[in-house]
Amino acid sequence: MAGARMQGWRRALVAWLPVLGLLLAAGPAPAAEKTIQRVARATAAATDLDDDGNGRVIVKYRQGSTLARSRQGAQQLGQQLQLPMTDGHVLGARSQSLRARGIGAQALATRLAAQADVEWAVPVRRKTVRAVLPNDPLFADGQTTVTPVVGQWYLRAPDATVVSAINAVGAWAITEGSAGITVAVLDTGVRYDHPDLAGKLRPGYDFVSRSSTANDDGGRAIANSRDADANDPGDWSTSSDSCGASNSSWHGTQVAGLIGAATDNGIGMAGAGRNTMVLPVRVLGRCGGFDDDIQAGMRWAGGLSNAAGCTSSSAATPTCNPYPARVLNMSLGSSDTCSVPYRDVIADLNAAGVVVMVAAGNGDSRVPNSAGRAVDEPANCPGAIAVSGVRHAGTKVGYSNLGPQVAIAAPAGNCVNLTGNCLYPLVTTLNAGTTTPGAHIYSDGNDPSIGTSFAAPIVAGAVGLMLAVDPTLTPAQVKTTLQATARAFPTTGAQEPGTVACRAPDATDQIECYCTTSTCGAGLLDVGAAVAAVQAAPTAVITVSTTTPTAGDAVSLSGTGSTATSGRTLSSYQWALPSGAGIASFTGATDGSTASLATSGAGTVVVQLTVTDSAGTSRSTRQTITVAAAPVVVTPPPVTTGTSSGGGGGAMGAGWVLGLLVAAVLLARRPPRRRISATR
Repeated sequence: MAGARMQGWRRALVAWLPVLGLLLAAGPAPAAEKTIQRVARATAAATDLDDDGNGRVIVKYRQGSTLARSRQGAQQLGQQLQLPMTDGHVLGARSQSLRARGIGAQALATRLAAQADVEWAVPVRRKTVRAVLPNDPLFADGQTTVTPVVGQWYLRAPDATVVSAINAVGAWAITEGSAGITVAVLDTGVRYDHPDLAGKLRPGYDFVSRSSTANDDGGRAIANSRDADANDPGDWSTSSDSCGASNSSWHGTQVAGLIGAATDNGIGMAGAGRNTMVLPVRVLGRCGGFDDDIQAGMRWAGGLSNAAGCTSSSAATPTCNPYPARVLNMSLGSSDTCSVPYRDVIADLNAAGVVVMVAAGNGDSRVPNSAGRAVDEPANCPGAIAVSGVRHAGTKVGYSNLGPQVAIAAPAGNCVNLTGNCLYPLVTTLNAGTTTPGAHIYSDGNDPSIGTSFAAPIVAGAVGLMLAVDPTLTPAQVKTTLQATARAFPTTGAQEPGTVACRAPDATDQIECYCTTSTCGAGLLDVGAAVAAVQAAPTAVITVSTTTPTAGDAVSLSGTGSTATSGRTLSSYQWALPSGAGIASFTGATDGSTASLATSGAGTVVVQLTVTDSAGTSRSTRQTITVAAAPVVVTPPPVTTGTSSGGGGGAMGAGWVLGLLVAAVLLARRPPRRRISATR
C-alpha cells in the first residue's frame, strides 16, 4: 500500500490493485536542488580523525572466528587491509576498538565491515549532551526557496504544532546509527544513482518474475526475470493494464530515503536511521506484485535463503544475500486476512531475529469486502509490526487504516490546507521521470509524499537506531520497547470541528479522529525515548565453561558478568533454551545468576539469559554451544579357553583349535628343506 497523491489543491488517494502504491506525478526539480553545494571532502576527512590523527572504529567479530577468541585483530586485519593498525580497548565478548593511521574512521569501518571475520564495524564518533543537527538543507524549519516551509518537521522534537514529530534528534544525541545494521526495502526497487542514496545501498536483488509486471525490458542483464539488478526501472502503466494508466511512482526510492538517505552530507535531506544501511529488494512492478515473488524476497532479505559459504564478500545470488537485513520494511499489502504462507515466513524471520515492519494501509479505516478487518495483509499477521499514520497534530490521518492489529503510529504526511502547497508532507528522495528514470529530485509541497507507506519506513529507521545501540534485541523486544516508550495520543487539537475518538473499523470512512490504543497502536512513535530505553537497559553476559562439550558433559553457565546501568541493580535472571531442548536440559534452577546444562546428544544448543533491573528494564543475550558426539568404544569379543571333560579325554577350546589350524596351514605352505653339502 502506498501513499496518496495531491492533485492540484485537492487531496486524492489512489488505490492500486492489491498493492497500494504511491503514484506521484514527477514535477520539475526544486530550485534549491540546482544550487546545493557539496561540503568539501577534505573538511569531512579532517573531522573523521581523532586528536592523534587516527581513524578509530569499533568492531564486532563473528561468532567462532579466530579474532573473536583473541580479540586482538590489529595484526591480522592490518595485514589483510595493508594498513598499520593498533588494538584498542576490549569492549565486549567479541568487540573491541581499533585504530589506524592514514585513513578516516568511516573509510576504515567500511573496509573492515567487508572482512569475513567481522560482523560489523562502525566509526568512533564524538558525543555531546546535544545532538549535532545535520547540515542537509531540506532538514531545517523556515525554508524560503522550497516547500514545505517546515522542512523535515517529522524528525524534530515534538512541540505544540508538530505533535507527532518523532524526536529523531534526541535519538541522534545517543547514536547516529550503524553501517552494521541493514534495513531491507521490499518495494519497486530503488534508484541507485540518486545522489542522496550514494554509499547507503547494499547489493540487492530483483524478484519480480512476470513479464506483465516487470517493466524492465531492455538495458537489463536479464529482462523480465529475477536477477541481481534491484534498480527501479519505473512502474508506469497504460490504460490497457488491469490497474489503469498511471505514471511511475518511484515508491521504493521514496521509502529508502526516509530510512537511510545520506545524512549530514550537505545535500538534500536526512534519513531517520542516519547511518543505517538500506538493502533494496524489488518485489513490485507495474500494477503491483505477487505473493510468491514477495515471499521469496522476504526470505532472501532476511538471509533465510543463504546457502553455506555465503559471506559479505560474496556476490548477490538467489541463494546468497551478502548483507542479511535485521529489519524488513514492507510498504505494501492487500485487503486480505493473514494467509498461512505470510504467517509462516514472518514467524521464520522473527525466529532468525528479523523485525518485520509493515504499513497498515490506506483504506480510510473501512472493513474491506469480506476480509473482516481494516488493516491490510501482511500487516495483520502475527509477528509483524503494523504502523498506522497520523497527522502533524497527532490525530489519525484520514486515509490510514486502523484496528487492534496496529502496534504504533507515526507521521504519514498531511496537508491541512485545502488550497496552496501541501503544508505537512514528508520530504524524501524521488525521481522526475514519468515513465523511465529522469532527473533526481525530492518530494515537496507540490508533489508530496503522503501515506502509511511512508509512516512505516520512519519506524523502520527508528528500529535501525535501536539496533545500533543493542544488536541483540529480538523482534519481540523491539516491539515492546517501541510501545512502552510511545507518547500518548492527543485528545485536542484536531483540524476538523467535532472530531471524535476513532472507533473500530466498519463500513464507513473515518477521516480524522482522535486515536486510541485499540485503534492506532500503543501511541505516537518517540524514537528518542526508545533509543534511550535501549541504552539504559542492563547488559546481559553469558560465560560458559565450554562452548564445545561432548554429549554427556555438563556445562556450567554464569550470568554474573551482567551489569545494570548507573543507579540501578539487577533484580532477576532467567535462563531459557530457544533451541536444542532435544539434546540438552537444565539440571537445576533457571532463575539464578548461574545454571547448569546437561547434554545428551550431538548438535547445536542456544542458551538465552534475560536479566531485569530494578527499574523493570530487561535485556537478553544468547550463547551457542556446539555439542560433539560421544566417542564410540569398541569392546573386543571374549576369548574362550579349553576345558577338560570326564571320561579321560581332553577337549580343546575353540581358540586352541583355531590356533592349530593356522599353524597347520603355515607348515603346509613351508618350502621343503634342502641339504647343503660342502663343495669338493
